Amino acid sequence: MPPRLNILSNVVSLPLRSGVTAAPRPFFGVAAAARRGFTTSNDTTNTTNTTSSSSIDPSMLQMPRRMMEEEVGVEEVTENRIALNQLEMVAYGLNPFDREVEGHKFGLPELPLPSNKHKDHRYDDIVAQVTRLLMRDGKLGKAQRDMAMILNYLRTSPVPKFNPQRPLVLGHPPAEALPLDPVVYLRVAIDSVAPLIVIKGFKKLAGGGRSLEVPFPIDARKRRRTAVAWILDVVAKKKSKGSGRGMFPHRVAEEIIAVVEGRSGVWDKRTQVHKLGTATRANLNNFQVRELLG
Repeated sequence: MPPRLNILSNVVSLPLRSGVTAAPRPFFGVAAAARRGFTTSNDTTNTTNTTSSSSIDPSMLQMPRRMMEEEVGVEEVTENRIALNQLEMVAYGLNPFDREVEGHKFGLPELPLPSNKHKDHRYDDIVAQVTRLLMRDGKLGKAQRDMAMILNYLRTSPVPKFNPQRPLVLGHPPAEALPLDPVVYLRVAIDSVAPLIVIKGFKKLAGGGRSLEVPFPIDARKRRRTAVAWILDVVAKKKSKGSGRGMFPHRVAEEIIAVVEGRSGVWDKRTQVHKLGTATRANLNNFQVRELLG
């Protein structure tokens, strides 16, 4: 029968050493190896004695990289980088010795910021307004895409032919210049058919329960809103030439071209409003209207 092993007795009987730890071996880096060749016995003894007697300085072998770079000339490299940065600022049209520009690639903006530098007003005012009027169901991205297609259609369209019976807004550019700037094209079309007045009715002032119609002038934003509403109304009544996301903006662009050329039915609406305003302008002298207007 084999003898039983007692692990506890074996562990107790193990010899224990005192707490002396070995010193860590210093890292001397990579020393240069001696050139080996054909030597005699005397040379071998001399080499052995030299190696044992000479002491190697660890600080020389463990020289930090920072000190080595300083010996190469890091200060000169830094000065060259500063000079290159200054030349780059001069290339951008900035003064490299200006304290306000120092540390900024394009300089600090002037305060207060102008209105066209704001993120919500970075587009032209009429482009932003028409885009909002084109929006349906809160889909602003689709309205912006339609607006881009409308401007592109106006840019690639041929030169319009003006109708002398339908004069455009004063100060408009010549026909050859309109396709070159579609934003101006859009502005001229909308401002030309925008009504100058709006007809408001005052109830029970005309007698017999009828409302008294009185003309009132309106500002530019409301005028443009009315003109765009008329254009979109005419576009909605026209038949579509096909399907696709580009059909609606193309119809709107065609109607804008028709407005500039005097072929659109929007001109008749504008003429009707102005005739009604001329006929009802005498109602401004009504004493009841004056009292209501204060």
